[in-house]
Amino acid sequence: MPEYFTSIGTLLEGSMLQSGALWALRTIPGFPPIIQTVHILGIAVVMATVVMLDLRILGLAVRSQKISEMTQRLMPWLWWALASNFVSGAFFLFGRPTRYFNNPIFGWKLSFLLPAILLTLLFHLLSRTEIDYWELSTKRLWTARGIALLSLGLWLMVAMAGRWIAYVEYIYFPA
Repeated sequence: MPEYFTSIGTLLEGSMLQSGALWALRTIPGFPPIIQTVHILGIAVVMATVVMLDLRILGLAVRSQKISEMTQRLMPWLWWALASNFVSGAFFLFGRPTRYFNNPIFGWKLSFLLPAILLTLLFHLLSRTEIDYWELSTKRLWTARGIALLSLGLWLMVAMAGRWIAYVEYIYFPA
C-alpha cells in the first residue's frame, strides 16, 4: 500500500471518529448486524438499479421503457442507497481504520468506486440536460452503451473487491 494511504489509517487510529464508531458498535445492542444488513441492502439496491439501467441501455432488458424514463425513476434509489452505504460503511472503516487502509484490496475497491460514481453522475447529469437525451441520436446511444458496459464492469469490481476485503487477511496472514 502507498504510504500516504496507510498513514490515513494511522491518523484515524485513536481519533474521535474511531471512538464514536467503536462506541456505537460496542454499546448499542444489535448494532453491528443491523448496520451490516443496512450496508448489504444498500449494495443490493445499487447493483439492482445499475444492472437494470445498464441492461436497458444495452437493449437487453425492458425495451418498452425509454432510457430517460428509467433513469428518472431509478437514479434517486441509487443515490440514496449510495448515501446509506457511505454512512453504514463508515462505522466499520472508522472502527478499524488500519484494517482497511493497510489492505490493498480496499485501495482497489476505492479505485473502482470513485470512477463508477463519477461515471454514473456524468450519465445522470447528461440525461437531465434534454428530454430523451440518449435517444436523440445514434451517436449518443452508442456513447450510452459504452458507458453502460464500463459502468457494469466498474460496479461488479466494486462489489467483488468489497467482498474480498474480508478475506484478504487469510491470504496475507495465514493461520
